[in-house]
Order: sequence, then structure tokens, then C-alpha cells
Amino acid sequence: MSIVDKGKQAVQGIAQAVMKKAVELAPGSLLPGGRPDPLIRQRHGHIGKPVSRVDGPLKVRGAAPFAAEIALEGMVYAALANSTIAKGRIVAIDTGRAEAAPGVVLVMTHRNAPRLNPPPRFLSGAKAAAGDDSPVMQDDRVRWNGEPVALVLAQTQEQADHARSLIRVTYQEEPAATTVAEAGETEVGTFMGEPLRATVGDAEAAFAAAPHKVDAVYRTPGHNHNALELHAATLVWRGDELFLHDATQAVAHTAWSLAQIFGLEEAQVHVTSPYVGGGFGGKGLWQHQILAAAAARLAGRPVRIALSREGVYRIVGGRSPTEQRVALGADADGRLTAIIHRGVTPKTRHSPMPEPFILPTQSAYAAEAIALEVRTCHLDMVANTFMRAPGEAVGTVALECAMDELAEQLGLDPVELRIRNEPDKDPISGRPFSSRNIVAAYRAGAERFGWDRRNPVPRSRREGEWLVGMGCATATYPYHRMPGGAARITLDAGNHARIDVAAHEMGMGTATAQAQIAADRLGLPLEAVTVRYGDSSLPGVILAGGSQQTASVGLSVMMAHQELVGELLKLAGNDSPLAGLRADEVESANSGLRKLDEPERFESYASILGRAGRKELVVEGSAPPPLETMHWSMHSHGAMFCEARVNAVTAETRVSRFLGSFDCGRIVNPKTAASQFRGGIIMGLGLALMEETQLDGRKGRIMNRNLSDYHLPVHLDVPEIDVMWTDIPDPHAPMGARGIGEIGITGTGAAVANAVYNATGRRVREFPITLDKLL
Repeated sequence: MSIVDKGKQAVQGIAQAVMKKAVELAPGSLLPGGRPDPLIRQRHGHIGKPVSRVDGPLKVRGAAPFAAEIALEGMVYAALANSTIAKGRIVAIDTGRAEAAPGVVLVMTHRNAPRLNPPPRFLSGAKAAAGDDSPVMQDDRVRWNGEPVALVLAQTQEQADHARSLIRVTYQEEPAATTVAEAGETEVGTFMGEPLRATVGDAEAAFAAAPHKVDAVYRTPGHNHNALELHAATLVWRGDELFLHDATQAVAHTAWSLAQIFGLEEAQVHVTSPYVGGGFGGKGLWQHQILAAAAARLAGRPVRIALSREGVYRIVGGRSPTEQRVALGADADGRLTAIIHRGVTPKTRHSPMPEPFILPTQSAYAAEAIALEVRTCHLDMVANTFMRAPGEAVGTVALECAMDELAEQLGLDPVELRIRNEPDKDPISGRPFSSRNIVAAYRAGAERFGWDRRNPVPRSRREGEWLVGMGCATATYPYHRMPGGAARITLDAGNHARIDVAAHEMGMGTATAQAQIAADRLGLPLEAVTVRYGDSSLPGVILAGGSQQTASVGLSVMMAHQELVGELLKLAGNDSPLAGLRADEVESANSGLRKLDEPERFESYASILGRAGRKELVVEGSAPPPLETMHWSMHSHGAMFCEARVNAVTAETRVSRFLGSFDCGRIVNPKTAASQFRGGIIMGLGLALMEETQLDGRKGRIMNRNLSDYHLPVHLDVPEIDVMWTDIPDPHAPMGARGIGEIGITGTGAAVANAVYNATGRRVREFPITLDKLL
């Protein structure tokens, strides 16, 4: 055997050992043949109750501290100067007037910035957090219009902003690619390390032979992040340790990544993010935090940096535009024989992903042959990034509009066409679905919405000047549970438990839902459970993204609870009613432990700890890798129904009714879940009707970098939104729950477009649906 073969064998052996250990650690509920999570069976606990958010009173009083509201003694304020060209180099930079301006403490450029390591690009490592890996003020190069070229520190924000305006930069411009037409060659994109391409059979041949077919191109524009809380950070160096209060969705990832950039040990960086006023994929590690930390080190002062709304557009990436071809072939009965979903989307060379718009098509419908592919090209622009159901939000726009076009050609009801093409297994991987009840969601939603009153003939319903139509579409988003979950439980003699986990609260009710889950897991009253989160010193490497926090944190608490039960049984000893019992023979209930089949054999936590002379018991548990997704195809689904009105004179479009009927497993908290569903739908309304990043291709400049010109839905744009759900637990997911954070935006854009067509007879394939496309 050669040295190379021996090396390969050794690596395989290590991998097999790691997998064997992971399987051993995995809860039985997540593996074939295992019993489901016991909480799935529980119907009278805290899970499923509409509990108000525990952080609600703090936010109402204005007492919840956000990153830009933390004051540090001696703090100075930062302002960034940004490039005004798309590509080139800095020939000269005059900072003299800025340095002499009132209150200025420091002006930092590439000439005096500390030497920094490249930012670890997200997905390049387990804890990598950076939105792009461009050098951060390390040279005279300009890579996009808006890249920071200088940073000013001053005693007040107004002084910093004024001094920034005094900086003069001379550039040598170079030819830049700012549009897809200028980008040149394309290549197959990758997402999460996998190529964005999938093939089953010969889709082109099957499509050519199909008696019924639709072949259309759909275009979606770029979108930008506009979270309520602007991107901000307050930070200070204490010796060689960095303390950062940040608006981030990834405290542990940010701490590790900053350590890499500054050449520190991970333990030397401390990140907190107690509240995040909206993230949606954009609250990662960008250049502003790195530059503020570098400047704070140079100046020896604490620094606060808060990007303006315009500043967010310059530095923080968004969703890139797409051009998607969807070709569907079907037989006379409406059964799909071919699905082709291909297209192109741009990205930068420094960002980790293209917009993966084929993701929803991978599992949506059964077909004899499938061909999916995302091709990407490189532009000189701000890095694109994860944004509100990346891939699924715009991918469902194209797929579901094409399904509506096919239904009309076939003379089939659009709901019936979708039900008729329900797959019995994952069309690409062949794995069985863990749980799929979209048909039930469709039937229940159609009945509640009054779908049977829809006239399939376009322009057939008119109320005064208003043409009225109905449309539907399927929503889908995959179940995610990323590796690295861990949690700590501290149980005290007063029967109170504290859950410590490096999770995040972005307004979706994380702390509330996890308190409900932990209370049921431990058999405690809800008021006896506290959840501590948003701190990199807490256990776990958990990202608030991919709609996966509930599963990741919930399973981590489950594993910590198993450790807790084991330790409690050891402490109970021979004088306890629990003497001689194993962990799998007991359950938590009534603030203690009891035997599963003999509930009278019970002892309270307080009694166990008291007899052992312990004031508290502290345990940690780690979640195994997401092995469940290796066995099942796991997705949340929804049936989206829209009623739209289009003015026959002005072409003004209004959504008058909307209903989302969801199949997302068990719903942990109906009150916070309904809020998330509605919030996602509102984002989908914006995607459909108004949201669009407008780019000046001559300079690579975003023109509408404000909320006056970048339109988002406001109250008058949003009708009453009805939501419902199947509440059928997924037996292979923790608590039976799948993600709900991003499902609401998927399918919504297509449901609106399909309703607009039913109202007007006009197919809009280029989004957003603005007046000019309907006149």
C-alpha cells in the first residue's frame, strides 16, 4: 500500500469514527427506528400556547439595549468615507483638513491602518462570519463603489460626519464590470459547498416531446437589506482583549472571525448582541466592525460606529438580480414530464454565494426528468449575501408563475395541478419526506379563502374601476439544523432553571419559545425558566439564520437535559424513590423526576439537591451533527392565496386579501409564529410590487440607497393577512417543529403575480409588478 493510499485510509477511518460517535450521540428520535421526541406527544404543556414575548415589556419601555445604545466612558464616534468609483486605485488622499477639524481624534486610511489578516468568508470555516473576504483598508485598491477608504473618529457623531466631508480622494479608474452583460463568461455556482446543478433523466428531450408546455423567462431585481435597527457596534480594547457589542446574528462566529483578523486567540474576543432589530441574513461581519476595532486600537479609545441608511447600502450586501428560465412539460392529465429551471445571477469574487434560485424546485414537484442549474458571473459591486430566504424567495416567483401558466393552458385549477404533481419522495435525492402535508394545507386554505369563488377567466370580475383576481402559489423552505449547537442548564435548589445558549433574539421570540420548550422539557412552570443568550461566552456556535434556531437550540437543550437527568440520578442515591433507575426510565414532571410507568416514584429537584447538599447543578449538552437530513428530505411548506385589485384606469395594484396556510410541523408558540408568518408575507408583497435596487451601471452606484426611493410596504399597502397551519408534528425534528422564519416570503410574490394575471389578463415576468407593466 502506498503512502497516499495509507493517508486516504487514515482519513476515511477518522471520518468513520467521527460519524460513529455522532450516531451514538444523536437522540433516537432523529434516526431511523427511533422514538420521536417525547415533547411531540405532550399536548397540555407550554408548547403550543400563545405566550407573549418575554422581552416585550422591555422593548415597550425602551429599556432593551441595542448595540448603538451602549455608552462607554471616553467613547468616540466613527464616520466612514466611501469610494465613488467601482474599480481602480487611490492615487492620492488628502486628510489634512479632516485631521484639523474640531473634535477629531483620528483619521485612518490604508496608509496608517493596522495590518490585518483577510476576513474569514462565511462558509469557509465552521465559525467564519465575514460577508466577504476583501482586504479591509490594507491597500490602495478600490473593489466596488462604496468601499470604505477612510475612517474618522471624533468626540461627537456630528463632528465625525463633518470631518469626513473634508477628505479629498483622487482615483485612477479602471474598467469595471457592473452589469451582467459586461461580466463575460459564466460558471456553475456553488452553495454550501455543493454545485448548484441537478439532473434527473433527459429533461430537454422530455420537454420537447411533451404535448403541453410552458417556456418562459422571469427576471427579479437586486434587493437590499433594510433592517429597522441599522448596523452598529460599540467596542473597546482592554489590553489585548476586544469587547464588542454588536448587532449580529452570529455572536460566536463574529468572535472567532475577529480573532483571526487581529491575530488573537478566540478567548480574547468577547461579543454580545442582546437584541437585534432585524437581521434577515444581513447582520453578519462586515467592514464597519473591523474598521472600528482597528481604529479603536490605534486611538486607544472606545468607539461607536453606526451606519446610516445610505451607509448600509454601501457596505452590506443584499440579494443579487436573477434571470431564470422555467420550462415545464406535462401530459394530457397535467402530470409533469419535464422540469427545467436554469438561469444566471451575478456575484462578486469576494462573496460566498450566488443567489441559489433552484433550491425550491429540487423538491417541489414530481417529474420524469429534471434539469436545474444556476450559473454565475462576477461583477465589481458590493458583496451579495444571504437575504430573506435566499434562493427560495425569488426561485418560487419563477417556478410558481410557470405552474400557473401551465394550469391555464391545461384548463386545470391551479390548486389541482399542484396536488396532482405531489411527489411521494424527494425528486432529486430519492429520500423519503420526513413529513409532508402540503395537500392538507392547500385544501384547508382554499376552503377558508373561498377559492371556489375564483373565476378562471381573466378580467371576468370587476368592481367599479377595479379589476379583481385571485392567485395561489406554493411556499417551501428547507429544514436546517447547523452543527455546533450546545446549551448549559443551571438548576438551583429553588426549582429554577437558567438556560445559557449563544442564540440570538431578532424580534421573532427566540427567548420566549425556548423558555416554553425548556419548561416542558424540565417539567417546570414557565416562570421558573430564564433564557440567557446573545453572548459569545455562552455555549454553542448557533447562527440565527436558515430558520434553524428553534431546532438547534431546542435539541441542544434536549441534550443538556439528558445530562441533567443523569447527574440528578447520581445525586439521588439509594435513599431516593428513584434509586436504581436509569435515565431512560424516568421523565421530568412537576419540578422533579418520576418513573415513566410508576409516576408515584417521584422526587423533586429541590429534594434531590437538598439531600446532596447542593445549591445548584450545572450541566452542558452538545447537539450531534444534523444526521436527520441524511435520512429524510425535510421542508416546511405553505399554500399562499392572494386576492389582488388592479385599477383599470391607473393600473394601481392593491392586495386586498391574503391567506397563508402552512405545514411547518408543530407550532411552538402560535402568537409569535403568526407574527413571523405575517412578517414574511409582507416582505413577499414588497418583493412582488415595489422592492428593487436600482444601479447606475456607469459607476456601479446604487441610486436609491434610502427609504424614499427604495420602496417597502407600509401599513396602507398591507391588507389583513390570515394565517393558519396544520400543526402536524414532524417525527424526525426536535419538538416536531420545522423552521418558520423565512417560509412566509416564499411563494408570496408568485401568488400576487398570478392574482394580477387573473384580474387583468397580463402576465408579468419581470419584477416588481409596477404600473408601467400593466398599462
